[in-house]
Order: sequence, then C-alpha cells, then structure tokens
Amino acid sequence: MTRKDDYYNRAKQQGYRSRAAYKLKQLDDLENLISGGDTVVDLGAAPGGWLQVAAEKVGPRGRVIGVDLQRIKDLEDSDLADRTETLRGDMTQEKTLQRVLDAAGGPVDCVVSDMAPNMSGEYSLDQARSLHLARMAYETALELLDTGGNLAVKVFEGSDVDALREEMSEEFQYVRATSPDASRKSSSEIYLLAKGRLTAPVDVGDELEVEIIDVGSEGDGIASVDGYRLFVNGAEEGDTVTVRVEDVKPNFGFATQLE
Repeated sequence: MTRKDDYYNRAKQQGYRSRAAYKLKQLDDLENLISGGDTVVDLGAAPGGWLQVAAEKVGPRGRVIGVDLQRIKDLEDSDLADRTETLRGDMTQEKTLQRVLDAAGGPVDCVVSDMAPNMSGEYSLDQARSLHLARMAYETALELLDTGGNLAVKVFEGSDVDALREEMSEEFQYVRATSPDASRKSSSEIYLLAKGRLTAPVDVGDELEVEIIDVGSEGDGIASVDGYRLFVNGAEEGDTVTVRVEDVKPNFGFATQLE
C-alpha cells in the first residue's frame, strides 16, 4: 500500500475530510502549535480537514475560525461544530480580516494556512504563486496573533523562501522549515513553523517615564518596559526621564527624551 493510499484510507476510516488532516496533526506533534482553550484561525480551510484537527486540539474551551473563498460545510461532529465558525471571504480584503477579528473577539493564539495555488503545471509560476499565498498568510498572522502566538504556513520550495523565513524570524522567537510525513513524496511543499510572536508593549508616539538601567555600546541609555528594551538617546544609567517612543521593533525600540 502506498503512503498516499494509507493516509487517504485513514482519513476515510477516521472521518476526516481530507488526508491533509494528518499534516496538521504531525506539525502540531512536532511543535505544539495549538493548545487547549486556544483561538485558532485556519486560512484556506476548505474542505475542512485542518478545521477538524484544530477543533479537536483546542477542546471545548477553544474556538476555531475557518476562512475560505469557497463555502465550508458545517462539521458533522456536533461537539466540534459547536467550537468552530466558518467565514466565506478573501483574506486579501480588509473587510474579511475585520470579520475574523470580530469573530475571534480579539487577538488569536494560532494561525494555520494550507493554502495552495491553482496549479498551472509550470513550476516556477506555481512556486511564485505559492510564495505569494504564504506571504499573505504571514502578513495576516501579524495582524491577528497575540503575543506568543504561533503560525504554520505552507509554501513550495524555491526562490525567496529563505528570505520569507528570515523576515518571519524577526517577528517570532524562532522559525523552522519541515516536511511532514503525510506530504506526498513527489510534493515540493514545506511548512514554515513560527513559534512565539514577538510584540512590543509600547507604540510609536507613547510618552512615558522610564528609569535608565544600563548604557548600550553606542552610548544610548537602556530602559526596560515590561522586559522590553527601549534605547533612549543622551540618557545615563540611573536617570529617570520622560520619553516619547519614536520607533518600535519586535525586540527593542527607540525613544527621545522630552524636556
């Protein structure tokens, strides 16, 4: 029996809508992407295999929101159906993102995407389209994820995948690429798994009083705001100063002193 037939038959026997369900199972086993009580957004959720697995993982206290351009049929299992909501829409449109945020009631814990382009048969074109979808999923995740949230996104191997991975590494604690056993041997798909969304506790324009606890190599004072490093020009260790935040990065920010 081929591996393809094995996962296909397992899906039929266990009531999953697609063999792809086992990909998410294996990715979650590898990196613990989804926990009980989480709110998860599934991008490109039709026909619903990943939706089923995510609903199992979040348990009765969690919620899963599936989004697709196609209609997604309600899950047959009433317990899983109770903890899922499906939306029909295009995630490249701001109104769809707002609908997801409204449905979630705030930031979410995990975003997963198994989106793939309609195949043309020309690999370079299909890979470029796949990369576009992966980048769209990543940018959507930046809008949706809470601090510490996780992301799993599919992409076809090829040019610029390493660049996307590097970008993701700036926004998450770490990123790894993997190919689950449930992927077909002939497939060029890989999954980028990003763990621990990094966010700042301050925004550009915030004015606050801080204590300078150290001085950096460039001579700027360093303050700590909830563990977040804020570099303050012209400040010295031991100073307590009022500052305005001028620039914010995931791991650190810059501020100027106010007179």
